[in-house]
Amino acid sequence: MRIRALLVVAATSVLLPTVAPAPQAEAAPRDDASYFEEYFPAGDGINTLHADVLRPAGIDEDTPTPVILTVSPYLNHSGSTIEAGVTDEGPNERFYDFLDLTHLLDRGYTYVMVDLPGFGGSSGCNDWGGNREQGAVETAVEWAASQPWSTGKVGMIGKSYDAWTGLMGMAKDPDGLEAVVSMEPVFSGYNYLYNNGVRFLNSVATPALFQAIDAKPGSLTDSPEYHANGAPQAWCYGVNIAMQQQDQPETPFWLERNLLRATRGSDTPLFLTQGFLETNTKPDAAFDFFNGLSDLAGEANRAWFGQFDHVRGWEKNADGRTETGRSVEAFVDQVMRFFDQHVGVTPGEPQRTDPAVEVQDNLGRYRAEQSWPPADATTVWNDLNAGSYADDNGNRATGSATETGNGVWSISQPMPHRTWLAGEPELTARVNAPAPRSNLVGLVYDIAPDGTARLVNRGTTLLRGSGEQVATFELYGQDWVLAEGHRLGVLVTGSDTDWWTHVPTGTTVTVESARIGLPFLTRDRTRFLDGGSTPRLEQHLKQTAPVSAATIADAERTFTLPDRLRPGRSPR
Repeated sequence: MRIRALLVVAATSVLLPTVAPAPQAEAAPRDDASYFEEYFPAGDGINTLHADVLRPAGIDEDTPTPVILTVSPYLNHSGSTIEAGVTDEGPNERFYDFLDLTHLLDRGYTYVMVDLPGFGGSSGCNDWGGNREQGAVETAVEWAASQPWSTGKVGMIGKSYDAWTGLMGMAKDPDGLEAVVSMEPVFSGYNYLYNNGVRFLNSVATPALFQAIDAKPGSLTDSPEYHANGAPQAWCYGVNIAMQQQDQPETPFWLERNLLRATRGSDTPLFLTQGFLETNTKPDAAFDFFNGLSDLAGEANRAWFGQFDHVRGWEKNADGRTETGRSVEAFVDQVMRFFDQHVGVTPGEPQRTDPAVEVQDNLGRYRAEQSWPPADATTVWNDLNAGSYADDNGNRATGSATETGNGVWSISQPMPHRTWLAGEPELTARVNAPAPRSNLVGLVYDIAPDGTARLVNRGTTLLRGSGEQVATFELYGQDWVLAEGHRLGVLVTGSDTDWWTHVPTGTTVTVESARIGLPFLTRDRTRFLDGGSTPRLEQHLKQTAPVSAATIADAERTFTLPDRLRPGRSPR
């Protein structure tokens, strides 16, 4: 029995390959499928891509069907990661749960899995979302669309790195790509490893791990061709790791891997999921990406933004609870309506109109929105306290048994009524840093009347120069209701060791002035969709730190707060 695929986190113009003769079917790995492998030119004139193809069982080999495609580094026949001892024949089972839940093959779709260059049975070398991989995605889509068993319509699906490849497909816009389902993707290679120059905790280990996955051989039962193609070309490993050390986003290496620019205005329909509480592929670029597409009215694009982590929309935890707080069927049915509509709709079958955005707040409630941040969210600006902080890597944002707050606090008066944050705050600060490459972190808290603080938003930037300078940056987005009597707390500090790998300068940074813009809803939401709390939300709400009465009294200032929420109806 094959070990089920495990996710490790992390992902030119091409010529359409000549259509090869129909391959011989191999032993079916599933009762609902016939199976064969294919090799085809990568489009770069050098390398070859490998595909595992699952066709609906019993269908004639020349009967055309729509295609759902995954292009991935995780499809090696010997397992998705670097575990040893897997010797079964392919294909990889990474998305078998998707096939089982959707009955995709029984519905008349073909499912195709293509290895990225350097992985599995594809030759070449990985390049962390660069032109080689983007070109391979383009070629894979056009190859799948051109086969005699294809209708010419291709949809893509993936999570994490192979969700990134779906966005690469949107960037390249190949012939035949009709829709993309992208769950918790990477939007920019730089944003995955850095936040405004500051490294994430996984910025070193994850890239190195992908070189090991690239070098992993196939299973013992794979063909000589599979092993020859997948043999490591280690020349690229050191190059990748060296180039990823650049902490400036505007270098050619990172610009090549920035899909926000390449997809702006894309008209390929997208179904996106993004967790506000993601610990892996962070949400700092998700909303800019989604809102940069051509269809802002939501006639084609769909999104789930919720209080979950790095999970598939249908995933359950060890206790059998859904990670999104909603039923498996709710997500799977929406995905298939999306694919049926854009890739392979059954003639005459009525189509339900799903909301453009389904968003979950910190109370666990889902609602429909036309966009997010919602159109009625208004940014309210407030001045913050001046002061100083030690750039010594001495602050944690959450989970501290002692008082958090190595930094400059600004704490509002108690909320006179319920308020609702929905969007991405913006922090701007005039600071004086004695040494270059000092750290600046902004943290927003919901402080309960007993002083218990829960993190709402976080963000950071590297202060590249020394002396007086102004830094402006966005914090992560959230959808968060603050109860009457709670306070907003803003901490300007030098580190959040829960989240980033700061290199402290050991100096004291002076905050001469600072302001924060907080996006508040102006209209109330009273209509909600099915769903409830998530395991990740419950974990987050337990990660608290005390703020003492003395700190509150010392840091309190009168904030400009939004008016009471006006009556309103959630858009559908």
